[in-house]
Amino acid sequence: MSSNGDGAEQRVADPLLSAVTDLLEQPLTGLSDDKVTQLLRDVERSGRMLAALTNRLTVEVVERHIPARAGAHGPKGFLMETLRLSSQEAGRRIAAAHCLGTWRDMSGETHEPRHPRTAAALADGDISADHANRIAAILKRVPGSTADPEFEAAEEVLAEHARTGSPDDIAKVGDAILAYLDPYGKLTDDQDRKRMRGIMIGRQRADGMSPLRGELTPTLRALLDPVVAKLARPGMNNPDDPESPSGDCEYVDREAMVAAAARDTRTAAQRNHDALVALLQPGMSADKLGAHRGLPVSTILTMSIADVERAAGVATTATGGTVPLTEALQLAEQSQPFLAVFDHNGLPLHFGRAKRLATAAQRMALIASVRGCTRPGCDAPASLCATHHVTDWIKGGPTDIGNETLACDHCHALVHDGPGGWKTIVLGPDSQHPGRTAWIAPPHIDSTRTPQINHRHHPSELLAEAMARIHHRDEQQRQQHRHRLKQLQRPDSHAA
Repeated sequence: MSSNGDGAEQRVADPLLSAVTDLLEQPLTGLSDDKVTQLLRDVERSGRMLAALTNRLTVEVVERHIPARAGAHGPKGFLMETLRLSSQEAGRRIAAAHCLGTWRDMSGETHEPRHPRTAAALADGDISADHANRIAAILKRVPGSTADPEFEAAEEVLAEHARTGSPDDIAKVGDAILAYLDPYGKLTDDQDRKRMRGIMIGRQRADGMSPLRGELTPTLRALLDPVVAKLARPGMNNPDDPESPSGDCEYVDREAMVAAAARDTRTAAQRNHDALVALLQPGMSADKLGAHRGLPVSTILTMSIADVERAAGVATTATGGTVPLTEALQLAEQSQPFLAVFDHNGLPLHFGRAKRLATAAQRMALIASVRGCTRPGCDAPASLCATHHVTDWIKGGPTDIGNETLACDHCHALVHDGPGGWKTIVLGPDSQHPGRTAWIAPPHIDSTRTPQINHRHHPSELLAEAMARIHHRDEQQRQQHRHRLKQLQRPDSHAA
């Protein structure tokens, strides 16, 4: 603090408080829509940067033993009393400071944050405290210590993904990273899954309802997901809508299907319930489920040759799930195999046709390579996606595999030339991800109109890239260390 000459002391945060006060008093009605949107972005960014400052202050409070001198019951109690925080929020801030703060030991030596890239992203204002909390929850499950290259790579991928994604993306990306880091089932093996499996139907209550809970194995989930994707599609099997399509909805008039979906007010849980009712109706069987988005309702598994050869890893499903390779191979014994060949960028080789609609084989290739909706931040799996022409058919875009991608119904409708419309392009050979579909957001989302790709369905690729960078860095450091040792061991040419 410093004196301002009239006896009053100026606090360190006075300029910040003054600026916020001015903003609160500033009228907003005279601002244009663009300026309101930009102000919203700036305020959010400032709040995130202040969260990083809060972590620094929490570290100071702990290292200076301020709670003890204040008579508080530990750092958590001090924050609760001083800032009037709930016990949960105070505990969250202490945990965040331990993960994202720079600490000093007894000798005064500083130690980098446990999650350095997450801390940097928060300080830059690119991610929120919610992002950081969810990243920390995933990293707790990563095998090994924070000094391991795998841990460092996982934290790097999660932090960099969070800079452009929603906090809701973190768990999905984290699960894929854990599956990649734990191909041999060290975290959860087949015996654990067998032990945990089960479905419990509770006692029927007086109102006629029965509770249902359980744990599904990856195999049951892989078998059930495509059925639910078909029968629980918005507009399908709606008991409150007499015109709701049922059965093979692929042959229902498209406009009728869209209208039924618009009338559908059920929650996802209610649609799942009604889907099971439809599945268990007398006379219903798997061969009567028809097709879903051009393919038979069936479990589609994609696995790499490398994983098959080492008998480890996971297969991915068209519904966004994973199945341990051993279980996937057992399912594959009774399946119809398809061979798809991909280039070194993970994209299918040329596969075209002269008509507007993609073939079933093209869609299979997209499921294997793209895996889900390509709009950044969207987690819709391939089973919920339509085949999208990157360059539209009416604008001369061919129905070739190089001009096709996957987009869920919601994101597909966002691509248009009107206000607020998104654009899609194919990245060129000189880009970091050649051949991938990139989306260009409207100005109110990204004023720079920078093409972005969706990493949510391909986190293992990012992890492999991060691991390669870390191993390259470590090898350079080892070479520099060996060079310094040789320099020290070399006789002094100036010695007498």
